Amino acid sequence: MKAIVYDRYGPPEVLHIQEIEKPTPKNNEVLIRVYATTVTKYDYWMRSSTAPPGFGFLMRLATGIKKPKQPILGTELSGQIEGIGKDVTLFKKGDQVFGFTGMSMGAYAEYVCLKENDALAIKPTNMTYDQAAAIPQGALTALYFLRKGNIRRGQKVLVFGASGGVGLFAIQLAKHFGTEVTGVCSTAKLEIVKAMGADKVIDYTKEDFTQRGEAYDIIFDTVGRSPFSGSVRSLTKEGFYVFTTYALSRLMRIVWQNLTSSKKAVSGLTGKNPEDLTFIRELIEAEKLKVVIDKRYPMEKASEAHRYVESGQMKGHVIITI
Repeated sequence: MKAIVYDRYGPPEVLHIQEIEKPTPKNNEVLIRVYATTVTKYDYWMRSSTAPPGFGFLMRLATGIKKPKQPILGTELSGQIEGIGKDVTLFKKGDQVFGFTGMSMGAYAEYVCLKENDALAIKPTNMTYDQAAAIPQGALTALYFLRKGNIRRGQKVLVFGASGGVGLFAIQLAKHFGTEVTGVCSTAKLEIVKAMGADKVIDYTKEDFTQRGEAYDIIFDTVGRSPFSGSVRSLTKEGFYVFTTYALSRLMRIVWQNLTSSKKAVSGLTGKNPEDLTFIRELIEAEKLKVVIDKRYPMEKASEAHRYVESGQMKGHVIITI
């Protein structure tokens, strides 16, 4: 089978197509013919071996000191099940699915095996394979961290980095839970954030949201760039400051914040809960969640896709068709 691989860390050009052995599903696994995957921030972090400040050495220990242990990137996918292990009961051959591989990655290939109890679910009936591939990581991450922030109806939520893969779903999910949502993004992306349902939008290039004098129950930073002290001051008395990414110095501030204040800071790693993915699918089929695709690239142009995402210019999700 064909796969997009990288055998050394570096710029987008290290990605290339290679013929490798087709995987065989274990007893508790399904074999998925991948039709679409995505380019996320995590993908280019892994490819370039760049990590939030302070985590570079730990990242190399986990992913490979001299070269990547896992040469196939890709955390999100959609496709069709072509084979099942003898113990699989949740899926059958021919099922159209979408899923999240997490840190095991591997979606940049024509075939991949996942355990039947991984973050895998039947594809939404009202979405194409391209659209479905853009859902899992961003939606699962947004749902996980909003719940960690104890989201409740009637609250005020601010999403910093609202135009990214996580941010766009955070807006929609926060609205689903009955909150008032403020999205913070750059000038060029204000309209897409409004289109996703944000009640208010703030252009961070022109205004610092922490100077508005408003208090939020949840401040959800999807990019790790919001001002820490100002954000804490902008929380309600028992509000939550939520992070999906952070530097080592910020992690220390999170620990101290939780030890010394009723205003809590939340971080961690997204889970791979199949029930959450099924919940997301149900919201999609009820037309409560939608996805925005910016560009599509064939496998042969994976380097170009990575370069585009890394530039920060994308407005929505970037798809690689397999």
